[in-house]
Amino acid sequence: MNKRKLLTKQQITELKAKAHHLNPVVMIGQKGLTDAVICETDAALRAHQLIKVRVLGDDREERIEMCNALLAATESQLIQHIGKLLVLYRENEEEQEV
Repeated sequence: MNKRKLLTKQQITELKAKAHHLNPVVMIGQKGLTDAVICETDAALRAHQLIKVRVLGDDREERIEMCNALLAATESQLIQHIGKLLVLYRENEEEQEV
């Protein structure tokens, strides 16, 4: 469906810098990755392109699995994963800015 172009290292670095001051707008809680979380993440990406997501839970492998599932469900790209925070990016078709 969506043909995502891969970001260059320079673009990823710029997006990390832009994301630094952002607060998480989506939180994956104890119920895990639900349809509501996916819908909220999709809406946030549509509105902002670059967002932070907080993943609760102490199991690192489970957080990575949720991250990968969320990326696939929202057709977004992982910019950064530090601890329990994810930085996701999805370019809007209307706005071609990075």
